[in-house]
Amino acid sequence: MKKVLIYVEGQTEETFVRNILAPYLLHRCQVLLVPILARTKRTKAGRTFKGGIVSYAKVKKDILKLLTDSSAALVTTMIDYYGLPNDFPGKNSLPLGTPHQRVTHLEKEFAQDINHPRFLPFITLHEFEAFVLVDPNELSQALPQHKANLPQLVRSIGGQMPEEINEGKDTHPSARIRRYFPSYQKALHGPLIVQRVGLESIRCRCPHFNEWLSKLESLCISRGRP
Repeated sequence: MKKVLIYVEGQTEETFVRNILAPYLLHRCQVLLVPILARTKRTKAGRTFKGGIVSYAKVKKDILKLLTDSSAALVTTMIDYYGLPNDFPGKNSLPLGTPHQRVTHLEKEFAQDINHPRFLPFITLHEFEAFVLVDPNELSQALPQHKANLPQLVRSIGGQMPEEINEGKDTHPSARIRRYFPSYQKALHGPLIVQRVGLESIRCRCPHFNEWLSKLESLCISRGRP
């Protein structure tokens, strides 16, 4: 069995990894995925606040600390493209092009800055809610009081793939969801809906996520991939 530490942005991602992604990888290829929740700050009284990415300097410090764990085969990340801090590597030199091209550029710069053979960066396009929008019908199942708004949400997405839904202040995935499903609470509903959507559907509709998950699966030992 190989252990992978995954540095996650918030409690929603932590729940997703612990309850959905980790069992999936453990069953398929004996990879033990361990979520590590980002810490935003620690007060003088010793109280720690967790969740959220406030600066790249803090992210780098945390990642380098995780890489000191020699028992981990890999250290990876799950942080949102939307809302990345301005000091993030490559953010001031983003290429014109597709979201996939831009996030690939950021991940490359991230990897170069950390500069460690056991580090595999992953940045979610554009945020966790892209996985929810793989199947908007599941939103109406979870929040039936807003079911009448489902056609408007679907029209707002158009023919875009979930990872293509842009990062505008009013148009990023969670903003669209909250506009039409105002009772949606990320930490409460997000993981439950994504579990109903299913990882195989997410892999089909979110190629960037699928590429990353395939790299994690390459750590498979003995049993191989089913």
